[in-house]
Amino acid sequence: MVIFQTHEIGNLEDLPQIYQKVGGAESNFATGLARLGHKVSYMSKVGNDPFGRRILKSIRSEGIDTTYFRMMEEAPTGLLFKEQKFSDTMNVYYYRGASAASRMEKEDLPEEIFSELKYLHITGVTPALSNSCKELVSEAIDLARKYKVKIIFDPNIRFKLWDRKEAFTVLNAIADKADYILAGMEEAAFLTNQKEIGSICRTLQTNEQQVIVIKRGSESTVLYENGNFKEISAVKVNNVIDPVGAGDAFAAGFVHGLLQNCHLEQCIRFGNTLGARVIQQYGDVEGLPSLVELNEELENEFTSDVRR
Repeated sequence: MVIFQTHEIGNLEDLPQIYQKVGGAESNFATGLARLGHKVSYMSKVGNDPFGRRILKSIRSEGIDTTYFRMMEEAPTGLLFKEQKFSDTMNVYYYRGASAASRMEKEDLPEEIFSELKYLHITGVTPALSNSCKELVSEAIDLARKYKVKIIFDPNIRFKLWDRKEAFTVLNAIADKADYILAGMEEAAFLTNQKEIGSICRTLQTNEQQVIVIKRGSESTVLYENGNFKEISAVKVNNVIDPVGAGDAFAAGFVHGLLQNCHLEQCIRFGNTLGARVIQQYGDVEGLPSLVELNEELENEFTSDVRR
């Protein structure tokens, strides 16, 4: 989507200036991985309008493969508005009913690419857009299993886009088939009808091979695998500017670790570092680091606040 947001706190209707940015769960994730030097292919549909062209330019500029990216005459590009009402309150307004992305169908999936993939990243946003998008996600999962591609699932629940009962059923069905589940604490509680972290993880894990990761904001991140719990410290952030996009950045960092064959604790550290970077700038992707910047931060190479 194209995102419109102000850089001020207040009611959207009262603020005179608004900025145009590009974002969306899957494209945020793709951008995060591409900036870290990985080969990423992104599939979506946008309208053949100024917003769709803006998105295509942005995605291509990150070095992301757009072979399966389509522009449509029949439907518009989805839009999103962010409203920073207070320092700790963000409202999001969607304008994506009947958008081009909602017209995606399972027939759009290129089966041939699955033989080349290592990971398939799915979020709960896509199936919320339309019935055809739900069918597309289901087909993508079936193809991933056919070609032994690992599935990474971020529930990314958007209650403004669909009914809670439907979200519960569809997202749990996806989670059952995922190899890695990266969920926020509130999302995991919703999907399991549990409140205690141990019960949440045990309920969410439907087979012993699944890896469960529960993100808890400024608290430690919980890793559950092989019946064992581990907690990995969060990255301290003094000033949160824009919290949207943190989960997508986490997913990119986590998969970055997987692609380097890192142990899962290190994958989570990468994820926490990227998430912390993103929330310190306006926009979904503006704070995503390059590989050099990520390594500098992890190695604490710079200690001063000015890099000369």
